[in-house]
Amino acid sequence: MASMDFDLSPRLAQQLFDGEAGSYHSWSSSEFPLLAEEKVGAGRLVLQPRGFALPHYADSSKLGYVLQGSDGIVGMVLPNSSEEVVLRLKKGDVIPLPLGALSWWYNNGDHSEEVVVVFLGQTSKAHIPGEFTYFFLSGGQGIMGGFSTEFISRAYKMNEKEANKLAKSQTGILLIKLEPGISMPHPNTEIVEKMVYNIDAALADVDVRGGGVFKALTAARFPFLEEAGLSVNHVKLEANAMYSPSYTADGTFQVFYVARGTGRVQVVGIGGKRVLDTKIQAGQLLVVPRFFVVAQIADSEGMEFVSILPGTSPGVEQFSSKKSVWNALSPIVSQVALSVTPEFEEFFKSNMQKTTIFIPPTN
Repeated sequence: MASMDFDLSPRLAQQLFDGEAGSYHSWSSSEFPLLAEEKVGAGRLVLQPRGFALPHYADSSKLGYVLQGSDGIVGMVLPNSSEEVVLRLKKGDVIPLPLGALSWWYNNGDHSEEVVVVFLGQTSKAHIPGEFTYFFLSGGQGIMGGFSTEFISRAYKMNEKEANKLAKSQTGILLIKLEPGISMPHPNTEIVEKMVYNIDAALADVDVRGGGVFKALTAARFPFLEEAGLSVNHVKLEANAMYSPSYTADGTFQVFYVARGTGRVQVVGIGGKRVLDTKIQAGQLLVVPRFFVVAQIADSEGMEFVSILPGTSPGVEQFSSKKSVWNALSPIVSQVALSVTPEFEEFFKSNMQKTTIFIPPTN
């Protein structure tokens, strides 16, 4: 498999745009070839107060996860819809962005707090595998300015002067800062629960004292995820705790974005070869190839990460918890496979019965 030849090292994003309104950062498939191999992409948007991301759509379905901020606003027009939906966003919110959905983003705060959103998604239909390509309606790289005056005039029934004004007035690129006093559309509070899910406030699926907190978000819990065809896991590891070795049994990738903290990660691949053993830190992206096994141990400050998996009901198998595949095997099968005594095989499995996906540090 070609993925064995790739460098799996976690990577920080590259800054593609920076201005007074904010910045946009992306992971390049040329620098991180595994993104293209696994057809997954990622980006991070930072909006300063009154920062506005011009309306756009993308060639990939993805999820936005709000890392920071309480005054975010997103406007969205879903495919085959003529209605704009405006939603308020705050830290911990997950919002699916279906393929082809039009959106704009705004930091409605007047104080100094940034709104930071990380985007994770699949790029199976992208122009550049492993990267999101955005199509802006307006601005210096906008679709409106790409057409000739003749075409704009005909399309919108305008004269040449009016057409030039429509197509060329907005010279900003990607992100612009709005003037004070501009009142943006009011968020729709009635529909927000259908389109946004705050994973920070959700009940934990697994909560282990001294180990960590695990939350799985699938379409069964949040039906709008079906539109993006993705699922989300959110993990908070306590100091020096371990996240059990796991792999995806359905032949899909795992992508981890480290939101906070630091730790160590190991990945084991084909032939039992350890293909990664390194430190990992906040802001880095880790892509684990299909069927490879990954495990993480947090440093003394703990670690928090969010991961996406393709599909609305992914199959993740554990190696060292009470739900481990080892525990499903007959004792004699485990015994001969490991070449150990019956007593050691029993000891091995009894230890797993005491743990979940989190393994607290030993005292």
